[in-house]
Amino acid sequence: MDLTAVKAGAYTHHLALTSPDPAKLAAYYADTLDMAATQRAGDWLVSGPGRRLLLTHGPARGLGHVGMGVRDAAALADLKARAEAEGLEPQAFAGDLLGEDAFALHDPDGNKVVFGLPRSEPDVSGLRGPLQHVTFATRDVTRFERFYADRLGFAVSDYVVRGDGKVTTVFLRSNHEHHTFGVFLQDREGVDHFSFEAGEWGVLKDWCDRFADRRIRIDWGPGRHGPGNNLFAFITDPDGNWVELSAELEVIHGRAAVRWPHEERTLNLWGPGRLRV
Repeated sequence: MDLTAVKAGAYTHHLALTSPDPAKLAAYYADTLDMAATQRAGDWLVSGPGRRLLLTHGPARGLGHVGMGVRDAAALADLKARAEAEGLEPQAFAGDLLGEDAFALHDPDGNKVVFGLPRSEPDVSGLRGPLQHVTFATRDVTRFERFYADRLGFAVSDYVVRGDGKVTTVFLRSNHEHHTFGVFLQDREGVDHFSFEAGEWGVLKDWCDRFADRRIRIDWGPGRHGPGNNLFAFITDPDGNWVELSAELEVIHGRAAVRWPHEERTLNLWGPGRLRV
């Protein structure tokens, strides 16, 4: 299989969300996730080391787009050629976080994903926690997998499978980390959650202490996922977005995909899980 996206080293560069009150949400992320908030023409940019959110006016929990950075111009050209060959009709994308050759695609659920070369940015301070992955809800897991794996060249890291053989979750990677995207079978489409990678257990603890200082409740965790083997803690922002802080996500060098059972323990080896279906 031609793993074009993996060869491009595509990674989650930024996330654009809609909110009924972007200013309020920007202030929340600036304080909670140790980021700087800047009001711009038509949106708010909230940024920290390796993490960027664009917030615009719209419905709560809405997705504007996922911004994906790639390794270099040749990798971007290869990925665009792959999309064109698959009949995906990549469209030019204008934005100031990615270069002028960036292009946008819409997956079968309508999620907008933009690939481009990251523009240079000033150094910013703050706790470690780069934006690492985004997971989606879908009514059709197989269709989602085929789009990203078969047509764009993502690699499948793991499946979660019910006893009747139905796949309920797929984890897909576009670089060496266990997953860049994941998808959960649900009765809706859109974002399930997005995750910031603390890197190590001690830094995840620092994040949890920061939440405690602000009286922000940890909704799930700390725990350890089965797929990816990462440590995690989840909070919920004022709009209802589910936000994960993660650490020690598995690094993969060519292993075959693993099939996990659809059960609580797969979602959390240490305690209660949150099954979507």
